Amino acid sequence: MGRVNIKELLLYGERLTLECKAAKNALPNAVWPTYSSFCNTVGGVMLLGIDEDLEEPDWSKRFTINGVRNSAKIIKEFWDTIYSDKVNVNVLKDDDVYEDEVDGAKVVVIIIPQAGYLNKPVYINGNPFKGTFKRNFEGDYHCPESEIRAMIRDANEDGNDGVVLEHYTIDDIDMASVHGYRNRFQSRHPGHVWNSDDDITFLRNFGCFGIDRNTGKEWLTVAGLMMFGKGLPVRERMSQIRLDYVDQTNLLPGSRYSDRLTYDGRWENNLYNYFSIVVPKITFDIKTPFVLKGVEREDDTPVHKAVREAFTNMIIHSDLMITGVFKVVKQDHCLTFSNPGTLKLPLERIYHGGATKARNPRLQNLFRMIGLGDNLGSGFPTILSAWKDEKWKRPDLQEDFDLRQVDLKLWMVSLFPPEAIEYMRHLFGDKFDGLSSDEQAVLVTAYLEEEINSPRIQTLLDKNVFEVGRILFHLTNLGYLVSAGRGRGTTYSVTSVPVSNTNGDLSIINEVPSNTNGDLSNINGPGKLTFRDIERRRQMVLDFCDKEAHSAKEILDYLDVSYQSKNIHRYILVLVEQGRLVPEDPNKKRNVRYMVPKK
Repeated sequence: MGRVNIKELLLYGERLTLECKAAKNALPNAVWPTYSSFCNTVGGVMLLGIDEDLEEPDWSKRFTINGVRNSAKIIKEFWDTIYSDKVNVNVLKDDDVYEDEVDGAKVVVIIIPQAGYLNKPVYINGNPFKGTFKRNFEGDYHCPESEIRAMIRDANEDGNDGVVLEHYTIDDIDMASVHGYRNRFQSRHPGHVWNSDDDITFLRNFGCFGIDRNTGKEWLTVAGLMMFGKGLPVRERMSQIRLDYVDQTNLLPGSRYSDRLTYDGRWENNLYNYFSIVVPKITFDIKTPFVLKGVEREDDTPVHKAVREAFTNMIIHSDLMITGVFKVVKQDHCLTFSNPGTLKLPLERIYHGGATKARNPRLQNLFRMIGLGDNLGSGFPTILSAWKDEKWKRPDLQEDFDLRQVDLKLWMVSLFPPEAIEYMRHLFGDKFDGLSSDEQAVLVTAYLEEEINSPRIQTLLDKNVFEVGRILFHLTNLGYLVSAGRGRGTTYSVTSVPVSNTNGDLSIINEVPSNTNGDLSNINGPGKLTFRDIERRRQMVLDFCDKEAHSAKEILDYLDVSYQSKNIHRYILVLVEQGRLVPEDPNKKRNVRYMVPKK
């Protein structure tokens, strides 16, 4: 990372990757849980000599720089401790720890990178099950045993899918799936020596069988059962894993989906069948230009290949040992691929390619041998390249450490769709055109996706946390973005108050969609809400509270949305911040009732 600008870090940093500690006279013991948590999550920066008031909502007033009295002593104590048995591994270089000066005060800076998967878990006090920490937006917390064991499994280069499943045999294999795979294999490798093998030998070549060294007996591996197993044995032995597909395109009013793949007894729910059934469903309506390859039309575009790559990556990088779901959701302008687990490699390395570490190398090889997936590290850059050529929004890869789930969103929409630009100019007028291209991209993305956060913008713009922090800070100060959230992280949404030169005409927002016939009861329909939908609901809140004050519960019940903090902010607190809604009793802290302010 190099040296950091402390003042910028305090102004633009994120709680996930920033920790401040007083450390006036000595190295505090609280340094070490934070060291462990940064190593096990996404890295971060510790600043010793700065007090932080966690209750202060204004980030610019949150820190007090008191400094340390003897920085050399503290730095020496840090290195002496890290080379002792306090921690199990040191991931720092000499220049990751140094002294800096801010407003005349000495501050010790400790830059901690994310540890490689071979070094995780990073723990303290000699006990991984008591001394392993991870980071969330509220600070450091002890990792549960299941997460620690997942990190230990990830350190095994042999992967997870070679586990031998005692008593599972060829009788638990769906031979129709095997023969379908073999046909594809033979078509791609017509002269391969494995084509003449019997089915068991063929599967053995791919690691679908393994030997129990204690008994000498041969059983199916996780790879063999998950790829080709019959539905009942798969659900029996791998009950923690579920396969799901939902099509939410072209929805009729009141419908949650137009197509769904479920365990209905009509297919053997293994991974090969899942791939074979779902991929045609998500690619059949991708536009195919007329291109000849020889005398035949070439129907396989880079986008088709990228979608198959995304599907394959979802499988080969998943953690099959935890409870989770493989889920593909098809929406009008987006495909979402979700899988259980977290990312083995840092996000920036995945975006730049050049390295790949599949959790399931046997499954990876099975897919690779029929032309799917890439084990040379170019898979994700292939997806990025296809999307860039189409001038679509950059794919969004994110991991949720709490849910232990990875989501990849492939947006099939322009970064600057005309209707979004039109709305931005309607809202901000000529001021929108005066913004930088990055600032315009942030506003349009916030409009299209309802709300954004710093990690999303970092991947969208390919910028670091400080560069993105400046952009978000600037747009928030201008009043173009409204920030929300404390503790669990900050999100941003486009303001609903027009700052344009259009005399405040918001008729475009208040228009009711033609297919509702004026009825807003179905505004809770499936899929993502548009910004216009959110504005209509806010107007409903104002109408509801115009004559009589109501509690947050009453308001959300009226809107028919769940009583969650996200909805409280989206439909109530935003209006309070804008002065369009006020507490009936400003001194009341509990059971607050809200009303429209009297003019």
